Amino acid sequence: MQAILTVFKREFIGYFRSPVAYVFLIVFLVSTIGLTWFIGGFFDTDDASLARFYTFLPWVYLFLVPAVGMRLWAEEKKSGTWELLFTLPLSVTQAVFGKFLAGWAFISVGILLTFSMPMTVAYLGDPDWGPIFSGYVGGILMAGAFLSICSLTSSITQNQVISFVLSVAVCLVLVLLGWSVFSDLMLAANLPVWLVDGLSNFSFITHFTPMVRGLITLRDVLFFVSLGAFCLFVNVLTLER
Repeated sequence: MQAILTVFKREFIGYFRSPVAYVFLIVFLVSTIGLTWFIGGFFDTDDASLARFYTFLPWVYLFLVPAVGMRLWAEEKKSGTWELLFTLPLSVTQAVFGKFLAGWAFISVGILLTFSMPMTVAYLGDPDWGPIFSGYVGGILMAGAFLSICSLTSSITQNQVISFVLSVAVCLVLVLLGWSVFSDLMLAANLPVWLVDGLSNFSFITHFTPMVRGLITLRDVLFFVSLGAFCLFVNVLTLER
């Protein structure tokens, strides 16, 4: 645990030593707030909720989380510092979890900085705080699942651009599988209903939507946790080999 904490501190503090971190936070806030308030037409409705914010969140993650995750291992491998890292008294598993938790915490900071939106909703109306809270919990869990995929792709290449593209491609598939438009297209292609339903169960949206509605179930939590754990497990195997 001490080794994981050491790696976590090194990586987390390292984010804020670079202007890229502040650019990420600004872009994240501007994109989420802009999409919610303007593209989503929040002020044109009488709905005192963050439903529009949560609708756009997976799509914002699709590009910004890979931007954070692409450097986790690709940068270390390209600069050769990953060999120095493993000369320290820590295992590959500890290094992987330490770096992942640091990236997850950094993204969570960005999510929590959007607190102005629920405050604005509360000022303008009388929102139901249950779905707002559960939506934030789901958003943080989903960010961890996104990042675990990005960490895995970063570990198989020395090129950050390749890592970014691979991460976006894999995450895009996992987002589209639960998108109603994509499901309708699969049904229109005469795919069996059981197959379409089965594929949609592997989507981020499928398991995030109940949390947006205020329902946190063990099934949905386990999906994000198990997906993250599986990707990190493969990440460890990749680095060990």
